[in-house]
Amino acid sequence: MSRINDLIKELCPNGVMFKQIKDIASVTIGEFVHKNLQSEDGLYPVYNGGTSNTGFYNEYNNEGHKVIISARGANAGFINRVSGKYWAGNSCYTINITDETILDWNYLYQYLKNNQSTLLGVQQTGSIPAISKKQVKDFKIAIPPIEVQEEIVQILDKFGALEAELEAELEAELEARQSQYEFWRGRLFDNDDVPYLKISDFAKCCAGATPSTSHPEYWDNGTIPWMSSGEVNNIEIYSTEKKITELGYNSSSTKMLPINTVVVALAGQGKTRGLVAITRTEVCTNQSLCGIIPDDRVDNDYLFYYLQSRYKDLRRISSGDGTRGGLNLKMIGEYEVPVPSLDKQRAIVNVLNKFSKIINSYTEGLPAEIELRRQQYEYYRNKLLSFEELSED
Repeated sequence: MSRINDLIKELCPNGVMFKQIKDIASVTIGEFVHKNLQSEDGLYPVYNGGTSNTGFYNEYNNEGHKVIISARGANAGFINRVSGKYWAGNSCYTINITDETILDWNYLYQYLKNNQSTLLGVQQTGSIPAISKKQVKDFKIAIPPIEVQEEIVQILDKFGALEAELEAELEAELEARQSQYEFWRGRLFDNDDVPYLKISDFAKCCAGATPSTSHPEYWDNGTIPWMSSGEVNNIEIYSTEKKITELGYNSSSTKMLPINTVVVALAGQGKTRGLVAITRTEVCTNQSLCGIIPDDRVDNDYLFYYLQSRYKDLRRISSGDGTRGGLNLKMIGEYEVPVPSLDKQRAIVNVLNKFSKIINSYTEGLPAEIELRRQQYEYYRNKLLSFEELSED
């Protein structure tokens, strides 16, 4: 940082010139290429209105070192940089620097990236958010001497590389811990000498129901926790945001489930079906969930951990793997579970609780650590790219 300070003191002690993009570059928009013509086997990446390339195409309409901006869509105003040959779509602006001895393309990228929130904030509202070419061309940037620009780019690229390296290391560590956890969880349940029982032999299975939206009184100022399939995500459910006021609203099967009920998603969007949770509060559920209440032969947490380990198998036995596929109470009731002695069950739970605590510490700490590094990077980027505007006098 001392070198950059010395350069600024030497080359631009009183500030720098600010110029609109149209004064130092041309702004072009690309051409439409149908998604059907793009593939993973194409030669050149295709950029359009997203945050990354949409595919590859065998032709290109731009080449070199360019800064690009998403023109339309939810990510209108997103900044990226491309090196080499690429195809710019009709929702992609390309900034072509007029004189690279005055403006470094990587500096332009870093400066615009630092001001990306400003561009995102001026999206034209409508059915499709957009950034106009005029808004891009009129945007002002600080242009210090090229030596200062190059030093700033060098510093920020090092920060970015360190951030990416740390993020990869942390994610690899988390993945290793999760693999270790899944391995030992499988070993703990792998015992041929243990009898298998159907869930219906030792537990009661209950489905829920959803209050009608035509009766807002069921939802207004509610005190009874109500859980939907979207809240089941291989985690323990300690509470739920939605609350209702009454039970028995449209189904006799709708009852308050006790604490430590094991819950299985019978249906749901994406990969929800087959996910398992355990409640840590009394709760009622919607019709897409099955609440399992075991008798005194089976530990609730043991059942939770076992069914959680059988996610792929629960998906397999469900009626189809498409959007209409699903589990039902009969399938759950007939599903077989190994039932060792209660002492053995609780010993397994004790081991898995310790593993879960380690995994959760990584899962919670990883995003926080990555976010801290990003904030640190953004702080220095903003500091390095903040200049006083040189007075025209």
